[in-house]
Amino acid sequence: MKLSKVLWVLLSLCCYCVIINNNGVEGSHEVHPQYISHQAARVTQLHRTSYHFQPPQNWINDPNGPMFYNGIYHLFYQYNPKGAVWGNIVWAHSISRNLIDWEALEPAIYPTDPYDINGCWSGSATILPGNRPAILYTGIDTQQRQVQNIAFPANLSDPYLTKWVKSSKNPLVAPDSSVNASAFRDPTTAWWLNGHWRMLVGGKHHKRGIAHLYRSRDFKKWVKAKHPLHSARHTGMWECPDFFPVPIYGGNGLDTSATGRNVKHVLKVSLDLTRYEYYTIGTYNPSIDRYIPDNSSADGWDGLRYDYGNFYASKTFYDPPHNRRVLWGWANESDTSSNDTAKGWAGIQTIPRTLWLDKGIKQLIQWPIREINTLRGQKFQVRNQELKTGEYINIPEISAAQADVEVTFYVPSLEKAEEFDPSWVNAQDLCGMKGSTVQGGVGPFGLLTLASEHLEEYTPVFFRIFKANDKHKVLMCSDAKSSSLRTDVYKPSFAGFVNVDLKDGMLSLRSLIDHSVVESFGAGGKTCITSRVYPTMAVMKKAHLYAFNNGTEAVTIKKLKAWTMHTPQMN
Repeated sequence: MKLSKVLWVLLSLCCYCVIINNNGVEGSHEVHPQYISHQAARVTQLHRTSYHFQPPQNWINDPNGPMFYNGIYHLFYQYNPKGAVWGNIVWAHSISRNLIDWEALEPAIYPTDPYDINGCWSGSATILPGNRPAILYTGIDTQQRQVQNIAFPANLSDPYLTKWVKSSKNPLVAPDSSVNASAFRDPTTAWWLNGHWRMLVGGKHHKRGIAHLYRSRDFKKWVKAKHPLHSARHTGMWECPDFFPVPIYGGNGLDTSATGRNVKHVLKVSLDLTRYEYYTIGTYNPSIDRYIPDNSSADGWDGLRYDYGNFYASKTFYDPPHNRRVLWGWANESDTSSNDTAKGWAGIQTIPRTLWLDKGIKQLIQWPIREINTLRGQKFQVRNQELKTGEYINIPEISAAQADVEVTFYVPSLEKAEEFDPSWVNAQDLCGMKGSTVQGGVGPFGLLTLASEHLEEYTPVFFRIFKANDKHKVLMCSDAKSSSLRTDVYKPSFAGFVNVDLKDGMLSLRSLIDHSVVESFGAGGKTCITSRVYPTMAVMKKAHLYAFNNGTEAVTIKKLKAWTMHTPQMN
């Protein structure tokens, strides 16, 4: 393992989480007993998002069981009803008709029985025959084992599915002697094939990450397969696995049970050790129930990611009315737990993204759901504006703290691109070394988001282009180092490489800016990065948005459109 990777993992563990082991149960959240049931007297609005999903107060983490049912979208999520740190976890429940406006209902699942009395952790939803939804979730039982349980709506005639009832048959799946009972969680949406339901449960054996496979004829009695669907060495615990089909042709979604010649499958896992995710694209062989990743990307820590920033525990679902697959992800705070407790809230869900297979069949493309465009208000646009070395231009007439901006840059020449050093394998390290103020040949150029007027604070999102052998290599960064004058918050340099053809000289960027979060999509959604930031000066009406170029090669803003974003109904 390279030194840079070791340092990154250690930093992640220090800043994001500690691995806990309470009475034999492994988890991956910080435990703060003094804050678990402590509620702030007043919820602080500074840095609170306006159009991202979050409850009125308290802690949230993993999105659970998203589904569309009888005209209504449902999102469940891990929630502490008593405080702004992890603990007291229940399955909170919100509903929507458009994935933008949300109404909170009472929690759907909370600890009550021997099989989940010590915790109701993450899981998924499956629509069974007869149009009957079911929730599969992990419970922590009286023996501190992680077991898999099921719950059903109490009343299918209730359009909101307000109340849920746990099965008397729980637990459906308990760990046998071959399974690590303290690392056995997060059941997937099930799929139907050849007379059996199948589901995955995340796990590990020593340092090998495992997607345990279970089968059932009736969704009641589940039998563990002799082999996992897939596993990978040196990856550690696989949390929140997600397994789903994508069509090779077109950008539509598929039902989770779909198979066929023109179908690929995606296996995504959340890495408990590193606190980021990776996915592979490959082939699912139903006859032997094996998943074989293609050789187009690494099957491990260096693999493809949905998001190269603050994004974890993601979950997709199939959306039949729009024939699409939709992705949810959790963006944790980068602030301290004491500050989270004082402000009264922690955690958001990122904007839902439509997800499909790239034409090259080597990666997924992501884009914010089109419904988000309905929040666009006041608009400002620029066309054919040249940016010379060291220039930056203000984007006026919008609320820069709550905005959506799309820009296409034109690079007339790549002759000045810097030589790429083959040792630069870690994009995040490279971004930290060559930030937005380090002048290059072609780039850095991009946006300065959540910026103060005189740039004492700003979060740059930018590209830098390198020359590598017979092609060019594009680095995309979202660098929080300069995001805040505060010294007690985590301010990483997030980055990823962008697999894009520059023959026409065009490179696009979209950023969704919402007070303390910047979600960015490079090259039409080929590389995505989410940053959480906490400016002290660039807040509310004092925030600014700039486009900039710090490369020796001039670039042109071919077109830029920016909008103030309205605030939807939010729980």
